[in-house]
Amino acid sequence: MPVEALPRLDDAAAGQEFLYTLNFGPQHPATHTTLRLILTLDGETVVKAVPDIGYLHSGFEKLGEDLDFNQYVTIVDRMNYISPFANEVSWHHTVEKLLGIEVTPRCKYIRTILAELARINDHLLCVGAAALDLGALTAFLYAFNEKEKIYNVFEAASGQRFHPSYSRVGGLMNDITDAVVDLIRDFVKTFPKALADLTRLLNRNRIFVDRTTGIGHLSKADAINTSCSGPVARASGVARDLRKDEPYLAYPDLQSTFKVVCSTDGDCYARYLVRMEEMAEALNIIKAAVENIPAGPVNVALNDKVTIPDKTATYRSIEGLIQHFELFMWNRQWDPPADEVYGATEAANGELGFYVVSDGGPRAFRARTRPPSFIHFAVFPRMIEGHQISDVPAVLGSLNIIAAELDR
Repeated sequence: MPVEALPRLDDAAAGQEFLYTLNFGPQHPATHTTLRLILTLDGETVVKAVPDIGYLHSGFEKLGEDLDFNQYVTIVDRMNYISPFANEVSWHHTVEKLLGIEVTPRCKYIRTILAELARINDHLLCVGAAALDLGALTAFLYAFNEKEKIYNVFEAASGQRFHPSYSRVGGLMNDITDAVVDLIRDFVKTFPKALADLTRLLNRNRIFVDRTTGIGHLSKADAINTSCSGPVARASGVARDLRKDEPYLAYPDLQSTFKVVCSTDGDCYARYLVRMEEMAEALNIIKAAVENIPAGPVNVALNDKVTIPDKTATYRSIEGLIQHFELFMWNRQWDPPADEVYGATEAANGELGFYVVSDGGPRAFRARTRPPSFIHFAVFPRMIEGHQISDVPAVLGSLNIIAAELDR
């Protein structure tokens, strides 16, 4: 193109616009090497944002059609890898709904306790990483110190630190020990001080408050119309929480121990405050549940033919040996109806649901996930328009997009 044909700066007065395209991520630190945004800029103002997904696509949903209902738990662990046990709870909640299984009271309480620990773990990462993206390194370190204590609990319970794969159809891999209960009680005692320290670091931090207040506003109407859920929706005034509205596991017994945390501001700072308060409410649930865990088995009865028998039953009874053999060789313990079912739970980032179509076999004919991160990343463009480039990490961090859950 000849030089004369190029627009000149003084043409702006005549209405000539100068827009630039900026590739933001996936290598940018604030996108955590997995998220990409194509930004259209007018100077430093974001005019348009287009999310480009697929950098961590792993075919998780298709794997759900190849693995049986227990094997797939290792895959759902890797969707939201920050709170993997919450994924396990949601998956087996759906499968048990399909099979018509009611888990034991002890299992319900243990799953509830570990799901709330996973919620705290997820919120700690969100708050810590969001602060880090804005330059607050100390808050990030404080948050990760507490995360390690939660990992200690999961490691003691399941033998695995990061991806516990602890839940099973009709129960759990094994019962928790007194040592696990002691670790949970210690966490309940020490976490309030750590949460208070994190609160003092950020709540009135001038830089953090200025970078998040009034940024990335999402109205209540938009939150509802775009199917947002979890802290993102509740920070905009949508008082919906599946633990209250559609209670499952031990939540019916624990309704008086926690409240639904909401705000009406709908900005990044409101989403931060909601997550901070939700950690305190989750701790109240854990505190009440750990002191009231019912006695009894964690798996449904052996004669129901749906759970893995423990080693004693496998080695010392012919019934246990046969069930173990049929479970691992032929998957004969499951006789699901040819039906379809949707089950959802309140995960850390919102409504996490699984849609399962069964053809009567030991594995899903079709498995589909309803991931909060996919919904929230789709809302990002309308939240960032009109803001500066420097606001992109603040808005992105407040949404807590987990890429493996986004892409699946």
